[in-house]
Amino acid sequence: MIQVAIMGFGTVGSGVAEVIARHSGSIAEKVATPIRLKYILARHDYPDSPFRDLIVQDFSIIENDPEVEVVVETIGGVGAALDYTRRALKAGKNVVTSNKELVAEHGYELLQLARRNNLNYLFEASVGGGIPIIRPISQCLAANSLTEICGILNGTTNYILTRMIRAGLPFDLALREAQEKGYAERDPSADIEGRDACRKICILASLAFGRHIYPRQADTEGITHIALEDVRCAGEGGRKIKLLGRAMLRPDKKVCAYVAPHLVNQDSPLANVEDVFNGIMVKGDAIGEVMFYGPGAGKLPTASAVVADVMDAARHMQSKKYLTWGPGGDDAAVSSDTVETGWYIRGAFPEPKARRAFGEAHFLRREDAPAEETAFLTRPMTRPELLRRLGDLPAQSIIRVLN
Repeated sequence: MIQVAIMGFGTVGSGVAEVIARHSGSIAEKVATPIRLKYILARHDYPDSPFRDLIVQDFSIIENDPEVEVVVETIGGVGAALDYTRRALKAGKNVVTSNKELVAEHGYELLQLARRNNLNYLFEASVGGGIPIIRPISQCLAANSLTEICGILNGTTNYILTRMIRAGLPFDLALREAQEKGYAERDPSADIEGRDACRKICILASLAFGRHIYPRQADTEGITHIALEDVRCAGEGGRKIKLLGRAMLRPDKKVCAYVAPHLVNQDSPLANVEDVFNGIMVKGDAIGEVMFYGPGAGKLPTASAVVADVMDAARHMQSKKYLTWGPGGDDAAVSSDTVETGWYIRGAFPEPKARRAFGEAHFLRREDAPAEETAFLTRPMTRPELLRRLGDLPAQSIIRVLN
């Protein structure tokens, strides 16, 4: 029997408890041993919960119990979660987490600590929620040299942009609707400013390209500046606006990782990922291009991925399943300013000025646009070149175009 403790009893932690309890029979068959939930670390008692008898408020109870072999961390953040994860690994316990911030900031350290102690540190749910992506990259695509990962990594922002496109809602109203439906937090800043997607693309880049890429090394732009005028202009050009996380391996083996809105061609599979769904495209030299699609968040989809990792840890108690990447550093990554993409520009200036500044361009005209508005798509160029050509032209919107 494998005894499990859960740290944190919020949305994901309670979902993990529910999935383990609901599917205990089939889990035992698949793992060839029962998996039993012994403790839940929580700040409150939860007297109405069916798991109330398992709740403890002192981590040392879990830490010092030799029967607990797997600890699930769903606390979030890098405070107590980091401290308890270190202590659990040092105490000889395998750790499974859904905590994207912790893995993005401290993944290399924790993977090394797990390896030194001959333990598993698994984090499938930290990136795609219910979408399997960590395991396919580390196992199914292991024979490939991966070159790029690009995807919609945040369901909240994708829902907001979908409602702006489909219903013509301005950003503020689309955000309010997302909050009312429970898709966005009361403080949605981590989502709409791109930080959540940044952490996820950094984890994927680290795993795919072999060195730790920190969130501070990934230029990050959110969607708060996206206007309905931009959504309509994009539509006129046969495109949709999506918040994408991208990571590319350059010929010099440095990684460029960033998060930004992009105009995506309507024929692209990513353009048709809508509402709260996520889609992640991976390019490799042997496989070409593959895409992973599904619910990127939510209580039970995320809990499903966590419990799958618990089962994996249970299967690999003797022969450990190591995930790994090398240390990071200032030389591991380069700025997104080095990447050439097309650009969408909208501003209050005459078209001839745009032609003189950019030469060949694809001009867009939305219905009911004011006479002085000019919107167009440029040829691929770096951001510094774009800004040099733009000069003092009063651009209201500047958005990347996915080539």
